[in-house]
Amino acid sequence: MFPRLITPLPKRSFFLFGARGTGKSTFLKMFFKGQVTLWFNLLEPHEENRFALHPEELSRELAGLDKKPEWVVIDEIQKVPKLLDLVHHHIEQDRIKFALTGSSARRLKRGSANLLAGRALVHTVFPLTHVEMGKKFDLDSALMFGTLPGITQIDNDPEKREFLKSYALTYLKEEIWAEHFLRNLDPFRKFLEIAAQCNGQVLNYANIARDVGVDPKTVQSYFQLLEDTLLGYMLEPFNRSIRKQQRNAPKFYFFDTGVKRALSNQLGLALKPSNYEFGRAFEHLVILEMLRLNMYQQSDLRFSYLLTKDQAEIDLIVEYPNRSYALIEIKSTDHVDERDTRTLERFLPDFKNAKAYCLSRDPHRKKIGSVLALPWQDGLKELGISPGD
Repeated sequence: MFPRLITPLPKRSFFLFGARGTGKSTFLKMFFKGQVTLWFNLLEPHEENRFALHPEELSRELAGLDKKPEWVVIDEIQKVPKLLDLVHHHIEQDRIKFALTGSSARRLKRGSANLLAGRALVHTVFPLTHVEMGKKFDLDSALMFGTLPGITQIDNDPEKREFLKSYALTYLKEEIWAEHFLRNLDPFRKFLEIAAQCNGQVLNYANIARDVGVDPKTVQSYFQLLEDTLLGYMLEPFNRSIRKQQRNAPKFYFFDTGVKRALSNQLGLALKPSNYEFGRAFEHLVILEMLRLNMYQQSDLRFSYLLTKDQAEIDLIVEYPNRSYALIEIKSTDHVDERDTRTLERFLPDFKNAKAYCLSRDPHRKKIGSVLALPWQDGLKELGISPGD
């Protein structure tokens, strides 16, 4: 079991959101070890049905206890959103602390729930980061199969592939179909494969819509659904004008490299440093690490990409709260040279208070012109994204 970077406050109720299989329940069992807790798991059909029909059962059970528990845990709260009103009441009136997990806030938002109006903090749990895995982190495995906690418990590649295939089907069955997010699952199933193939590329909604057989607005709603169910993140294009930024298309990154490969039917494709897909997977992983660690550390960094009309591109622009910038190129090479840094050199003069970095598998720290080239893990520390030693 790996130590997680999630840090709920011990005296405040909280939501813990995360995609299925990211380790929410496992984390809570460790977090509450030795404490008196009352636990409800709404993934169990009889529990979901019981509270869906009679939400007031929660209050009755709490009233019937001889001793008030330190915490009440409700797993997958989005399955019965009506419970939030009662949770709100017991936080206010009885000073009971709640830990509420969910794989999506979509149904909560639909029900006009306000996430308890700030009475519970919100945390997100992701697949394991290289920081959490420590010395057990293996780059090749992370690129091929991702870092869901369940994957780390499997020793052989064929079983890892089956695990990820099953995960993709579980998402369709339990997160999409069972929650009635869509009336017709077939176009969405096709969309998932195409979206996974487009991972990390500038989105062209019209082209994707044509391939799926739906209209562009439906494709946009599908991507929104992926975000709402925590299966991915939008990376917006950089522009100092928010109005102009919104005119351009974002990129989309799935939340885990292994799940992305499962959805795009690429689990059988070998990843070797010399091939194109290895480079795409490496960029995907490094960007995911930045997004995850930024959230865990609550650093309030903003991320974007830059692509010009002549197709010159900066993989990632990090904007710090003090309005300084880091321009980042991500390369899978194990030997960085001037060819890898020339785009950064070109754009660096256009950014005030900016530094340029090239993150790669090259084990050597070096300065190439104005660009600092670093091993990717060291680079995340240098950028203040990854915690130091």
